Amino acid sequence: MTSTLSTAPRAQLGRADSAPAGQRKAALAWLTVPALFFFLVFAVVPLAGVLILSFTSWDGIGAIGAAGMDNWFSVLADPGLYNALGLTFLIMIFSWLVQTPISLLLGVFTAGSQRYRAALAVLYFLPLLLSSAAVAIAFKALLDPNFGLATGLGLPFLAQDWLGVPHLALGLVIFVIAWQFVPFHTLIYQGGVRQIPKSLYEAAQIDGAGTVKQFFHITLPQLKYTIITSSTLMVVGSLTYFDLIFVLTGGGPGNSTRILALDMYLRGFRANLMGPASVIAVILVIIGLVLALLLQRLGGKDKQGSQLEGL
Repeated sequence: MTSTLSTAPRAQLGRADSAPAGQRKAALAWLTVPALFFFLVFAVVPLAGVLILSFTSWDGIGAIGAAGMDNWFSVLADPGLYNALGLTFLIMIFSWLVQTPISLLLGVFTAGSQRYRAALAVLYFLPLLLSSAAVAIAFKALLDPNFGLATGLGLPFLAQDWLGVPHLALGLVIFVIAWQFVPFHTLIYQGGVRQIPKSLYEAAQIDGAGTVKQFFHITLPQLKYTIITSSTLMVVGSLTYFDLIFVLTGGGPGNSTRILALDMYLRGFRANLMGPASVIAVILVIIGLVLALLLQRLGGKDKQGSQLEGL
């Protein structure tokens, strides 16, 4: 009898605790409604519109007519698409190879506690505050062979036609992209390094491990998920380098820097072929989704794994 009386209040208390918990979950679910609404309006609906437009014939002004699969067949049969696709992946790969080690090393360096490192972190972050168009105009002026740094500072090796030679123009694009976006990824790595427990480094120091060994055996493994996140943003973001390349090279010389995003713009707004341009837009979305999913798979099943992993 006593045990029955003692368990009854506990059951009632459990039901009382579960009710507020359920209400909290319901309230949190309602908080996602605005985000879902904006995602639907500004992502899903435009994407559906572009997909529909890829099966139409439209010059951007007149009436929209049905085109069936003609746009897809014409775009997929165009050698220019594969040239733009190859350049897109080339810039993506080399941008990742340049930005990742620099961002990682700067992130580890600026994560220190010295006062001057905080000032350097601010200076490193400044390029990210500039718009891509402004960065492209600045570099275009600085590297002008007649009126740029080559003449102003008397540096003959800079007096080259940087934007007139295909391989130089492509290398310049990769350099400018790295210069602008390394600060952003440095900030990501800086935050990741500061989350690593100091006890790991203290234990390594007691065992006699130097700075290099600590970096390769503690810092890099603990930054696994940070590297995947940074790489995802870097790789997917490389599909949208339109404004910088448009202002800096215009896709030239020839088609040596005409990536997919720029090819989409030139087809749609220069040639007034909205249907083929929409086809390229859909291809860009598909490539971005596939690359993002592949990179996230590298993190394993536990994508939100703790940085205390291995302790």
